[in-house]
Amino acid sequence: MAEAATVRRSRITPEREAELYGAVLDLLREVGYDALTMDAVATRTRSSKATLYRQWGGKAELVAKALRHHKRIDPAEIDTGSLRGDFHAMAVREDDCSMEQDTALMRSLVMAVHNSPELLQEFREWLIEPEMAEINKVLQRAVERGEIRADNPAIEYVLHMMLGAFVARNLIDGLPPTQEFLLSYVNAVVLPALGA
Repeated sequence: MAEAATVRRSRITPEREAELYGAVLDLLREVGYDALTMDAVATRTRSSKATLYRQWGGKAELVAKALRHHKRIDPAEIDTGSLRGDFHAMAVREDDCSMEQDTALMRSLVMAVHNSPELLQEFREWLIEPEMAEINKVLQRAVERGEIRADNPAIEYVLHMMLGAFVARNLIDGLPPTQEFLLSYVNAVVLPALGA
């Protein structure tokens, strides 16, 4: 039985998986997390609901994996040779329009994350922990190059600082984050905190 489930899971091609994830994000933007249903995803993607549950288990996992797929970065691809360069490359990996859409989407999910322990768990597993691991690799390379001290207490708060920039930009300024804002923030806040 487990073998059959494994075989079924492997039938979804990477292209089909990307298509499904895109449809999930579109539906999230249209109706929000609470109103998103597996039925709606099945209808939008012309999939069976059984296939969706077999592949992803439930709405929370599907949403978190869709977001992770959309935000995927490889720290090896962001190795510019300097911490400043790496952070600048991360800040400009998305254009301003995409950042605005993603920020609005994440803002709409904040309440859902706080109201759903299952979604919070999936977010931690598929978004927060991988993002922390990726940033830690970037920071470790900076330590190895001698750009920052390994014992700098700000190291453990870099993800907090970066996420804070996204949240605070709209809350304080009423504007979405932009590449220009993020580059300025990295230069004025993150790098000085790290002593770089």
